[in-house]
Amino acid sequence: MEDRGHKTEDRRPRAGDRGPRTEDSGLSSKIRPPSSVLCPPRSVLRPTGFTLIELMLVLVILATLSAIVSKRAKIIRAQTEIASFGTALEQFEIAMGRYPTSMEALRVLIERPADDNGEWQGPYLNKNVIPLDPWNSEYQYRSPGQYNAEAYDLYSFGPDGRLGGDDDITNWSDEARY
Repeated sequence: MEDRGHKTEDRRPRAGDRGPRTEDSGLSSKIRPPSSVLCPPRSVLRPTGFTLIELMLVLVILATLSAIVSKRAKIIRAQTEIASFGTALEQFEIAMGRYPTSMEALRVLIERPADDNGEWQGPYLNKNVIPLDPWNSEYQYRSPGQYNAEAYDLYSFGPDGRLGGDDDITNWSDEARY
């Protein structure tokens, strides 16, 4: 309603009205919105996705699993290469009537030996060089063998790079050591 250019407040009661509204009634300081309006739950404030700590934890777990798998893969590779050398050494022995000497070692699997009488039928490996073991050390060859006296010993020092211990990868069984 308007009275001579002045606005007047409509004072008709409304449903749920608690009385006249005035600035000094103190109602505004007593009526507060629920806390969920002022402080929404964490799920509303938190963006979806991973936190930095969660990502770091996942990376640490993946790195650990990778290291375990990598170590096992290197051991399997060394075992496979020793078996491959073993097959090549058997072929050499059939052709030459003997195993390579310790001095000749694995080299004669890819290069003709000095004492060849035309019997060498190599190369016995599909490589131009004898590969290193997975830990970048040479495979060790000894003939006659200490553990395989009728043939040869062929082994890798394994991850620790030293002879002895449980990590050596060999062409003989553990029972032959004792």
